[in-house]
Amino acid sequence: MLNDTKARVGVFSIALGAYLPQFTGLETEFRGQYEDFKKRIPDSVELVDGGFVTTKELAMAAGDRFRAADVDLVILQLLTYATSYNMLPAVRDLDVPVVLVNLQKKKAPDYENTDTATWLGELYACGAVGEMVADLERAGKRHAVITGVVEGGDPEVDREIADWCKAAQVRRRFRDLNLAQIGRAYPGMMDLYIDETNLYHRMWLYTKQFDWEKMWAIADDIDDEEIIRAQAQEILDTFDIEGGGTIEKVWDMARYVVAFKQWVKEEQIGFIASHYDGFAKGAAGVLDSMLIPAFSMLIKDGVACAVEGDIKVSMAMSILKTISGMGQLSEMYSIDFNEDICIIGHSGSGDADISAKKPSMKIVPVFHGKTGGGYLTQFYPHLGPVTYLGITQDRDGHFKFVAAEGINEPGPIFTFGDTNMRTRFTCGAREFCNRWSEAGPTHHMAAASGRHIDTILKVAKIFDVPVDIITR
Repeated sequence: MLNDTKARVGVFSIALGAYLPQFTGLETEFRGQYEDFKKRIPDSVELVDGGFVTTKELAMAAGDRFRAADVDLVILQLLTYATSYNMLPAVRDLDVPVVLVNLQKKKAPDYENTDTATWLGELYACGAVGEMVADLERAGKRHAVITGVVEGGDPEVDREIADWCKAAQVRRRFRDLNLAQIGRAYPGMMDLYIDETNLYHRMWLYTKQFDWEKMWAIADDIDDEEIIRAQAQEILDTFDIEGGGTIEKVWDMARYVVAFKQWVKEEQIGFIASHYDGFAKGAAGVLDSMLIPAFSMLIKDGVACAVEGDIKVSMAMSILKTISGMGQLSEMYSIDFNEDICIIGHSGSGDADISAKKPSMKIVPVFHGKTGGGYLTQFYPHLGPVTYLGITQDRDGHFKFVAAEGINEPGPIFTFGDTNMRTRFTCGAREFCNRWSEAGPTHHMAAASGRHIDTILKVAKIFDVPVDIITR
C-alpha cells in the first residue's frame, strides 16, 4: 500500500497468583504457554506485550503499556482460572474490544493420572471466561470469546485471531491516515453529504479539503522520464486499452499518476472522495479525461478512491480493501426478473484486484450525468461469493454498516464501459432490493470477492457501530 499502517495489538495472559507457590513448575508452564501463544499473533500487526499477569499491579502495568501504545485491540490469553482483577486494570481505560482466548493445552484429560497441578496447568478451560465477560459487561467494554485447543493445532483459533488483527488494521488506517476531499459531493445527492467533524469524532478519520485548481497543476513538476515511463508501463500492464496502448498514448496519464502517488505519500492519504463539476476545458479537461484510470491505479495501491464525492463509500471501500485485498465501488443498476438476479456495478475508478481478467479502458465522448468525457475503465469481477458493504448514518449522525453476501454468476453484462456483476442473493432479487433499501444506505456500496461478513462484524465491534445484515 502507498501509505501502509500497522495495527497495534495489546496481548497479555492471566493466571491466579495464589496457584504459583502451591505447585512447583506451574509458573514455568504458564510462561511457556504464553510465549507459544504470542507466536500465533500475525506478523502483520505490532504486538504490544502486556506480559504474564497474576496481580492487580501487573495488570495496571500492562494497561499503562497499552495506553501508551494506543492499541487498536486487546487479546487476552486465559491460562487457567484467574480473578477478574487480573484483567480489568489492564483494559479499564481503553475503548477497544477485548478478545478472550480460552485455549486448553491438552485435547482431553488422562483422568486417572491427572493431579491438581496438571489440571490447572494443562486442562483448565472455560471457568474464568464467564467471570471476565460479566465484568467487561459491567465496565461497558466490548468483548468476544475464542475457545480452542493447543494440542494438535487449531486452525479455527488461528483464523479468528488473524481475522481480529485484520479488523484492527482497519482502525489503524482510519486513525493514522487522512481522507482527501477534492471538490464536493455530487450536487443534490444528499445521502452522500457528511459532517466531517462528526466523522472525525465518531470514526477517527480526518478530512483534508483540496481544490481542483491545485489538482490540475499537480503534475507540472513531474519530469523524470524514467519514473514516468515505468508508471506508463504499469498502466499498460494493468489495462487493455481500446485501439491498442503505447507508452506515448498514456504518457500524460502516467505523469499524473506519479504526481498523485507522490501527493498521497506527502499528505498521508488513505481515502479520496472527489467530484468535478466545472467546464472540463484546458488543464481541467486534460485531468478530468484521465482521472478514472489514474485513480484506479491508486486503488490498486491501497488508496480508496470514490467518485461523486462519496466519503462514506470510500470508507467502505477501504474496509474491504484492508480485510480482503479488494474494494470496488458499486451501486444497484438493474434487476433481471427473468433470472432473479441483481445487476450491480458502477462507472468510474475501480480495483484491478477484483477483476478476473485484465480490465479494459476506452474513451467515451460523455461521462453520463457528469461534465466532460474521456477514459472509462471496466473491471470483470470474479464469479462466486461476493460481499457488499455500505456505510450510512442515522438522524443523530451515528454510523451504521449495511452488509450482504451473494453469488456472482456468469452471463451477459452491459458493454457500455461500466463495471457490473450478476449477483444472486438467497432472498431473491426483489426482496434483496427491498431489504437493502429499507436499511437506509447511501446509493453506493463497496464490493469484494469472497465472504467477509464475519470480519465486517469484528470491524464494527472495534468501531462500536451497528450492522444490518441483509442476507448471507
